[in-house]
Amino acid sequence: MFRLKRKYSNYFWIITIIAFALVPLTADAKKKKDRVKRDFRYADIDHNDELSREEWNRRGNFDLIDSNNDGAISLQELRDMYAGHDNRYYSWPLSDELIDRIEIDASVATDRVAVNTVTQENICGFVRKASGCRFEDQVKRGLFPTGTGPKFPENTICSGIDDYWAMSYKHKRNVNLNHGGIDIPVPWGTPIRASAAGSVVAIFEANMSKRGIEVALRHSPEQTGLPMWTYTTYGHLDKMPDLKIGQKVAMGQIIGPTGNSGLSSRKKKQSRNRRPAVHFAAFYSDNPHYVVVKDVLVPLDGYWLDPMMFFRQTGPFDTNSVKALPESEKFVDIPVSIASSNHIPNNTKITWPYRCEFK
Repeated sequence: MFRLKRKYSNYFWIITIIAFALVPLTADAKKKKDRVKRDFRYADIDHNDELSREEWNRRGNFDLIDSNNDGAISLQELRDMYAGHDNRYYSWPLSDELIDRIEIDASVATDRVAVNTVTQENICGFVRKASGCRFEDQVKRGLFPTGTGPKFPENTICSGIDDYWAMSYKHKRNVNLNHGGIDIPVPWGTPIRASAAGSVVAIFEANMSKRGIEVALRHSPEQTGLPMWTYTTYGHLDKMPDLKIGQKVAMGQIIGPTGNSGLSSRKKKQSRNRRPAVHFAAFYSDNPHYVVVKDVLVPLDGYWLDPMMFFRQTGPFDTNSVKALPESEKFVDIPVSIASSNHIPNNTKITWPYRCEFK
């Protein structure tokens, strides 16, 4: 009898341990669902349980998400947008796109300047965690909403945005904070691609910031056709990229696989609930010099660039002028790649960071 009780007692503790081990997984799954619901409620300004075109706020792909064509997005339709994104099984690297020859841009090293040569105002415009910096410092450098959004070519399916440029995060973190880029959610492992030819100027590790594993590229005016030096950053990679500082990359070259790496704003540990997506940001400056402060790339005398204006390829570029554009110009025609040699338009120097496909 004693042996029997002891046997069942062992079973009890085994089941208890397994149950406790599964609790975090269950809680994480619930929070992921809640995230979509929370974001839906935040966007649903009139609280009628559907999102109009205005409430969707130019995130892109409204007609694609509105699967029943009733002129509004339901909570279920928004959930469907993320369907299949949680499957973490994928093959990497893509062997057919491996780079045989690496070229190094020597100017990347010589153009990096010392931190003490950059003004505090310049640093505070980009580095949120720097001592003495304020929310207003980033606003002065152009980080505020403009009302722009992507318009993809007809007969194509492209990955759209959920967290748009400079949206307020006060409802999430209870502090004044604007989103420094755009988030494009896609399935795990989807290849993130360079939006223009450029050079790698920084690579940040997952434990350094909320953006996780992140790559920063610098683009010359000749490489983009834009009248200034530009920088693009790609965050939340699932793996450290097979890239080197100074390495030259071509437009459309793979940066790395999409993931959800990055610290939780509350627990300061790797976030378990973030959906897989790329955090894409852009900056500009009249000169090629830059500095790296903590986990942030800071262009010398630089400003935030609304990513839509990077893809638009024509001015204005300063945020005040972008915000003042007529509503008819707020939707931006996005240049895209369908395959390695198939671009729309075919002569573009800039492309969306994910490949699209024809309908």
